[in-house]
Amino acid sequence: MTKISPAIKDLFRIRELAIDDFSKVFHIGEQVFTVEYSQSLYRTWDEYEITTLFNSDSELCLVAETGDEILGFVLGTTVTKHNSPWKYGYLVWLGVRKDIQQVGVGSGLFKEIKHRMKEQGVRMMIIDTSADNQPAVRFFKKQGFDDVQEHLYMSLNLTRKSIKKTVKKP
Repeated sequence: MTKISPAIKDLFRIRELAIDDFSKVFHIGEQVFTVEYSQSLYRTWDEYEITTLFNSDSELCLVAETGDEILGFVLGTTVTKHNSPWKYGYLVWLGVRKDIQQVGVGSGLFKEIKHRMKEQGVRMMIIDTSADNQPAVRFFKKQGFDDVQEHLYMSLNLTRKSIKKTVKKP
């Protein structure tokens, strides 16, 4: 990847994701969603995330680019609940190349997906991230999100044999 000037915010454009972009988007996600960054994101980021969202809501799958170089992406979807007048927008993934974070690419992607969701009748947008992911929490608060709620994430390793402790009766 080539080094890009901090003046990039005036030079990139946002467009819908195309099939030819899948590989580049996947590799940016691999760079950003590492096990050190977030174990839960690392475990769930894979090529099926891109194809599934693209196949269901392609107009909410966007990339930021300059020239022919992809700088970042956002993938989202909408949810309509039965018996509810509300339509929800779910921003599933937002990733920007590590070497150009904090120059406006993520904000530009967010602004565009928010605009598209509003056009589709979305009344509330939802995101989720790890509670200890302070850069993401700061970013989303800056975009206007509030009502931060923590949730518990649990896992069970099914390949490990469980050890049952027996208590001997006296």
